[in-house]
Amino acid sequence: MTPTVIPIDTPGLGDRTYLAHDGSVAFVVDPQRDFDRVLAVADEAGVTITHVLETHIHNDYVTGGLALAEAVGAAYLVNADDPVAFERTPVRDGDVVAVGDRMRVRVVHTPGHTHTHLSFALSADGEPVAVFTGGSLLYGSTGRPDLLGPDHTDALVHAQWHSAQRLAEELPDETEVFPTHGFGSFCSATQSDASSSTIGDEKRSNPALTKDEAAYVEELLGGLEEFPAYYGQMGPANSGGPRAADLSDPELADPAELRRRIDAGEWVVDLRTRSTFAAGHLTGSVNFGIDGQFITYLGWVLPYDATITLLGETPEQVAEAQREMVRIGMDPAAMATGKPEDWAGGAPLGTFPVTDFAGLADEIRHHPDAERVILDVRRPAEFDAGHIAGAVNVPVHAVLAHLESIPRQKLWIHCAGGYRASVVASILAARGHDVVAIDDSYDESAGHAGLALV
Repeated sequence: MTPTVIPIDTPGLGDRTYLAHDGSVAFVVDPQRDFDRVLAVADEAGVTITHVLETHIHNDYVTGGLALAEAVGAAYLVNADDPVAFERTPVRDGDVVAVGDRMRVRVVHTPGHTHTHLSFALSADGEPVAVFTGGSLLYGSTGRPDLLGPDHTDALVHAQWHSAQRLAEELPDETEVFPTHGFGSFCSATQSDASSSTIGDEKRSNPALTKDEAAYVEELLGGLEEFPAYYGQMGPANSGGPRAADLSDPELADPAELRRRIDAGEWVVDLRTRSTFAAGHLTGSVNFGIDGQFITYLGWVLPYDATITLLGETPEQVAEAQREMVRIGMDPAAMATGKPEDWAGGAPLGTFPVTDFAGLADEIRHHPDAERVILDVRRPAEFDAGHIAGAVNVPVHAVLAHLESIPRQKLWIHCAGGYRASVVASILAARGHDVVAIDDSYDESAGHAGLALV
C-alpha cells in the first residue's frame, strides 16, 4: 500500500500544506490558517483527519494547525521543546506515531531553519515512502537559518547542513521529499522550479548534500537577502495558539467613509491591476494588485497593525485578498466593490502615466537637461547586480521609511517587472509626488532601450 499525498498550494506565500491518507484516515502537515481548503480535500478523498503535524513554529504565516485539530478532533503534534501556550501532543526525535493500521510517522529532529525543527518520515507497511521536511531539506536548497536573528544564524546554518546529511543517510534514495517552503517563500534560501523530488535527486543536486560543510555555509550565507518585516510577528502568533480565521465579509464603506478613512491616515488598498489603477483611482488610495505578489508586499510595506480597507471590482476579488491577509494575521477593516467612480462619489479621480523603458530612454534623449529622478525600487542585491546609471535605489519595503528624503522632482519609478513600481508610484502619488510608473521587464528591455546600465 502506497499512501496518497496531496499538496495544497499557497502560491501567495510560496508554501505547501500536505494531506496524506491511506484511503481511510489521513494526517495533515503544516496547514495554513484558512484550513477550509484542507477539509475540502479530505471530504473529496473520503478520509478522516486523525493527526495534524507541525514541522516548526512558522515565520512566514499564521498556522491553522491548532484550529484544524480542534475542529476535527485530531491530535496536534508539535515539538515537545517548543514553548507554546496551548495543549498539544508533544513529540521528540525518534518517536513513531501510528496513523491508522498501516501508516507510521517517525519524528526526526532536523534543526537549521529553527532550533526545534522536525521532519516527519512516513512509512507504509514498514517501507519508507516519503519525508515531510518543512523548512529543512527543500528542492535544491534548504530553509533559511537567519530568521531567528543574527545571534542564532551561525549555529543554525551549520545545523541545517547536518540535518540534510542525516536525512540523506537515514532514508532510501527513492523516498519522496515533500517540503513546506521553497515555492516562492522567503523562508527558502533559494527558489526552485521543481515540483517533486526524492532523496536521491537531492543527493545529486542539493548544495547541502553535494558540498562540504564549509562550502555550503559560505554559499548559503552569501546569498541571503532581506525577508518581509511581518515575519517578526509570526513566531509569537504561532506560539500563542492562533484561532481559526474569520472570513466573514468586512463592513461596507460608502464614498464618504472611504474619504474619511483616507483623510484619517488609514490605508485604502485598490486590488485592481496596475494599469487600471494608473488610469483612474480613488485619490489617496494605494495599489497592491491581487494579480501579483499581493500579500508578500502588503505585509512587507504597510505597518503590520495598519487599518486596511479593500477596494475590488467584485466581492470575489476582495474575498481572495482577505483570505491572503488572514494567512499572516491581518484582517481588513472594511471593503467596497465596483469602479473607482463608485468609490469617489463624484470627486475627481487620481491618475498617473505609465510607460516602458523605451519611453524612459526617449524622455532622457529628448529632454537631457530636465530634472528627474530614476527611482529603482528593487531589493539592494538586484540593484547591485546591475542598474540604470544615475538611478536611486529605495527598495519597495523601505519606501515608507524614506518618504521625507525622496526628492520632489519628477520620479520615474521601476522595478524588475512593474508590480513593485506600481505599489511605490501609488504611495508617492497619494502624497503629492509627480510620478511615472514603468511597467516593463528590466532584464529584457532596459538595455535594449538604449539606457546606460552599470
